[in-house]
Amino acid sequence: MAIAKMMLLDIEFNQEQYDEVLLKLIEQDNLHPEPASKFVDSVHGLSVLNRENPYADLLSRMTQASEQYGFKLDEVKVENNVMNVIKADSFFCDIAEQADAFNRVKKELDIVVEENNDAMVQLNHVAGMEVDFDDLFSCKYLQVRFGRLPISNVDKLQYYEGQPFILKRFHDDFQYTWCMYITTPSKAPEIDNIFSSLYFERVHIPEFVHGTPELAVSEIQEETNAAQKMSDDLAGRIVKLFADNKAELDRIYTIALHLNKTYEAQKYVIVLGGKSAIMGFAAKKDAEKIKKDFESIDGVEVNVRPGTGDSRLTPPSKLSNGWFSRPFKMFVEMYGVPAYTDIDPTPFVALTYTLLFGIMFGDVGQGLLLSLVGFIAYKKFHMELGAVGIRLGFSSTIFGFVFGSVFGYEELISPLVHPMAEETTMTLLIGAISIGICLTIISMLINIYTNLKKKNYGETLFSQNGIAGLLFYGSILVLALLTVLGMNVLNPITIIIFIVIPLFGIFLKEPLTRKCFENEPLFPDGFGAFFTEGFFELFEVVLTFVANTMSYLRVGGFILSHAGMMLVVYTLANMVGGIGYWIVLVIGNIFVMCLEGLIVGIQVLRLEFYEMFSRYYEGNGIPFTTIKDK
Repeated sequence: MAIAKMMLLDIEFNQEQYDEVLLKLIEQDNLHPEPASKFVDSVHGLSVLNRENPYADLLSRMTQASEQYGFKLDEVKVENNVMNVIKADSFFCDIAEQADAFNRVKKELDIVVEENNDAMVQLNHVAGMEVDFDDLFSCKYLQVRFGRLPISNVDKLQYYEGQPFILKRFHDDFQYTWCMYITTPSKAPEIDNIFSSLYFERVHIPEFVHGTPELAVSEIQEETNAAQKMSDDLAGRIVKLFADNKAELDRIYTIALHLNKTYEAQKYVIVLGGKSAIMGFAAKKDAEKIKKDFESIDGVEVNVRPGTGDSRLTPPSKLSNGWFSRPFKMFVEMYGVPAYTDIDPTPFVALTYTLLFGIMFGDVGQGLLLSLVGFIAYKKFHMELGAVGIRLGFSSTIFGFVFGSVFGYEELISPLVHPMAEETTMTLLIGAISIGICLTIISMLINIYTNLKKKNYGETLFSQNGIAGLLFYGSILVLALLTVLGMNVLNPITIIIFIVIPLFGIFLKEPLTRKCFENEPLFPDGFGAFFTEGFFELFEVVLTFVANTMSYLRVGGFILSHAGMMLVVYTLANMVGGIGYWIVLVIGNIFVMCLEGLIVGIQVLRLEFYEMFSRYYEGNGIPFTTIKDK
């Protein structure tokens, strides 16, 4: 149960070394820097470095251009991170201005193409009309509108029969009628308003068209093709523009990206006069390497102190685990990172989670298959949960031999314990309760050790998860066991010593802690208020012991559940027979694996969090994070 020992690094440097030091800082993957704001309030004259960032705007515009014009900016390897930002910005602006100029013309051409396509749609619908557009557009006393009207609104025109307009319908489809209406110039606004209210969509026919609709379509198509060709040519020139300058753009982007991170890292720099400093934590094994790395810059000094050397700072927790328990760190972090002075529960979680899952999901075939799926998920998709699945699968395989189950078939190997036998049901449930009792006691012992380590003597002695609680819980179990075995040990003396006194200690935990270790009054708010609150809390404590212990019955319950579900699968398979037997068997095993695996995983996690963590673990630590993690 290891939390890496932390060292506090004080990196001191001159103002002219900001960029070098900050570039070195953002490359570190084993240093936890502390924000400078934690120090400025405690020391007069300290401030946080705050320089104007000249790279953020350049990066923003480059990213925006990349998205707009569809070219990719890549991080490339550069010899150094030195760049004249004014020249780089000017270089990019020149390229962007050329691209924008091309794009403006392209947009105008695209509008022409779109409008012409709409006009050709209209002209195609009036192709049968014997009219000359030259005559139509030269009319001095008529206004003509082409477009389409929803078919559902055509009948509504009868309400406007008295209005001075003529409607000519050319073509109907399933939704619109393509038409034109003619009116006088003086009445045009009024008639336009009527048709607009009926959702008439006007299609503008360019005034340059001449002759018949067929001739007009030919002329517009010719112009559209020319405009489209020019638009495509401009699009190609934009692509070529960025492709020809990609190497330099990538170099500018890479350097700007790194230097921008140095400005984002300014919040870690403490400034006092002409000197600056960065404070951060590193694991003891990494501290010397980091010190040499920063001191390779001339004029930089790094002082290494113990992790608890500055009372203003709380060391972060960096979990350090072996190969078996390492994947289970994800479950611990779901609850919260342990404090630096606590213990790392990951090995205990790995052991208990693997054990409980294996018991509840015991099956040789399904266990091996779970390990295989976990291996593929971990190796191919880099899923940490896959590594957990490998371990859980092997545990399930081991207990599968105990229960004699191979893909639910219980005749292939001889079981040590047959789950479905009547004589073993009570044994399984008692065994589950016994496991729960052992894990509860171990959790309480861990809590006692942790509080002794932190010198929380009140919690150690009087807590429900401390010595008083352990004495009460253990005594109840021992006295109950001896009574069942026929040994009558219940008498006033044993009850007072092993039950009443521990409960009395739990009841008076806060007053005794104040009096014994803090030299404060027993009941600062009066005994009455304390008694009322304490009585109900003590009642809850007793119920919690019972409920937590009984909660482990689910371990035995899932052993029976697994056997029962597979019995149903084989019953259905035998009913189907033939090739259907194997189909039902395969589908049934997959269904049971997925459903029960998910439920068992959640239930074991619940036991970890509610029955064990609640007794010894708080999870209120600070996670160890580097700049790369933020």
